[in-house]
Amino acid sequence: MERRNPRGRVLEHHRTGTDVRRIGYPIGVRTLRVLRREQVTPNIVRLTLGGPELAGFHTYQADDHIKIIFPDADGAVRLPAPTADMDLDWPKPSPPSRRYTIRRYDADAGELDMDFVLHPGGLASEWAAAAEPGEDAAVAGPPGAKAFPHNYDHYVFAVDATALPAAARWLEESPQDVSAQLVVETADAADHAYPLAPRAGAEVTWLVRDGGRSPLAAAVRSLDLPAGRTFLFAAGETGAIKPLRSWARDLKAATGVDALFTGYWKLGVAGLEE
Repeated sequence: MERRNPRGRVLEHHRTGTDVRRIGYPIGVRTLRVLRREQVTPNIVRLTLGGPELAGFHTYQADDHIKIIFPDADGAVRLPAPTADMDLDWPKPSPPSRRYTIRRYDADAGELDMDFVLHPGGLASEWAAAAEPGEDAAVAGPPGAKAFPHNYDHYVFAVDATALPAAARWLEESPQDVSAQLVVETADAADHAYPLAPRAGAEVTWLVRDGGRSPLAAAVRSLDLPAGRTFLFAAGETGAIKPLRSWARDLKAATGVDALFTGYWKLGVAGLEE
């Protein structure tokens, strides 16, 4: 996989691309340090990571993710080894790890923000709930971007709390004249305080998940879409976004809607990898 000049390739695809394009990055393995923690909402905590090994980090797409690598039961941390083709060779069996979206990267400050939805029983959630400044965190990636263009007429984001970092980062990094509708589902209305950059052309609809039933797909299907080319970004619980696949296919045939679907998690499944 071509991984040279990833920044230039992603930014060019943002400007002139016509589809979702997989663009690889040189994949690094780093041991970082927790610099700060912030309770962003009652159920979302932000950890700011940094340290000398953050130098040379690559991230250029709003939903880029890293893997956080956790110790084995005996406390040993088994890290993957970089390969000659800028990939990673993972130990077998694979060490416990979880994927998380990068909320913010500041190369000048040497800081990386990661937001965690807190819930009982989650490996990364319980680590984030207890992590304090000064602790180490081993991370791998990002492996690259599923880059989508920034030249559509309109964008729809259908996300739950786990995908809020991607939506929030996209609002900050997208063109200033963006036209967008964000539909955001959370398990607790208190998390509607999650900060999103105000944009004149962006409308946000907040929803609350009612137990095991998700209102996300129905709310998105009821949107009044403007004329022009629309891009749908759907990310979160796999069952909640699945009904939007057929809706997007029908709209693509009728109006040219394109889409990117990413299942971040699945009810009853730990450590989903999609």
